[in-house]
Amino acid sequence: MEPIARTALRTAGGLVGAGVAAVAYASLVERTWFTLRRFTVPVLPAGAAPVRILQVSDLHLTPGQRKKVEWVRSLAGLRPDFVVNSGDNLAHIEAVPPLLRAMEPLQEFPGAFVLGSNDYFAPVPKNPARYLTRGYAKAPKTRGDLPVGELVEGLRAGGWADLDNARTVVEMGEHRVELVGVDDPHVEFDRYHDVAAPARDDVALTMGLVHAPYQRILDAMVADGAGLVLAGHTHGGQLAVPLYGALVTNCDLDTGRAKGVSRWWPGAGRPAAGGTPEDAAWLHVSAGLGTSPYAPVRFACRPEATLLTLVARDS
Repeated sequence: MEPIARTALRTAGGLVGAGVAAVAYASLVERTWFTLRRFTVPVLPAGAAPVRILQVSDLHLTPGQRKKVEWVRSLAGLRPDFVVNSGDNLAHIEAVPPLLRAMEPLQEFPGAFVLGSNDYFAPVPKNPARYLTRGYAKAPKTRGDLPVGELVEGLRAGGWADLDNARTVVEMGEHRVELVGVDDPHVEFDRYHDVAAPARDDVALTMGLVHAPYQRILDAMVADGAGLVLAGHTHGGQLAVPLYGALVTNCDLDTGRAKGVSRWWPGAGRPAAGGTPEDAAWLHVSAGLGTSPYAPVRFACRPEATLLTLVARDS
């Protein structure tokens, strides 16, 4: 065999080997390498005492995922002031009992939740490569086949507020906080117009909750005066490029905001939005804790929960 041919074969073999190793790592290691992210967000009035919010999202739970369930249960040791569950809890028709077991110790604390499309619709087999296409973001818009009623009943029974197209005021640490949320925009179940209202002036903060961070919802909430919005859905891109980041968000949010804390203001998603206004709201998007059972991989994007410490704006 000619030297050039041998070199080409070695190169091809090396690339195949690297690809196999990457897939093995993404499916066997990183997919269950759970981590806790911590962020400090200055959104409270001057002189206000800090508040700690634990956000869990996108568990996509199936029976038998004991490691994930026990890791989530262990988060109760953080003793947060408030817990937010931002949806996509289920990936199997029998997942509600293990999901409620995972949430049980967290429900010792006040909390709220919104639903995601995968609380309604069971996952179906798909070509995993479609995750990197715009077509993947399309979802059914009819009611689904998962036991969402049982899920909602269990979360409400634990004392958590259902923020699906709802608005309420809760106690969060030493503060009264207004919460406004919508059902999942990814399947157009959102009805923000039913709960739209200017932010109250007798609370420390108005906070928005949404599963999929579509720009129309972020714009509307922030225009009404929400100082902080919490979301999930993106999986942080799920398959990211080291030193570059996410390739997709599975919605119309830009990839630079696929996970973590950023600023948002009405129109921020437009290319000509300009610089960040001083009064821009804060946005946190969780990369979440799970994957579809038909695409059980994560790469350069570890599954996560987040502890957000809200502090005074003068801190």
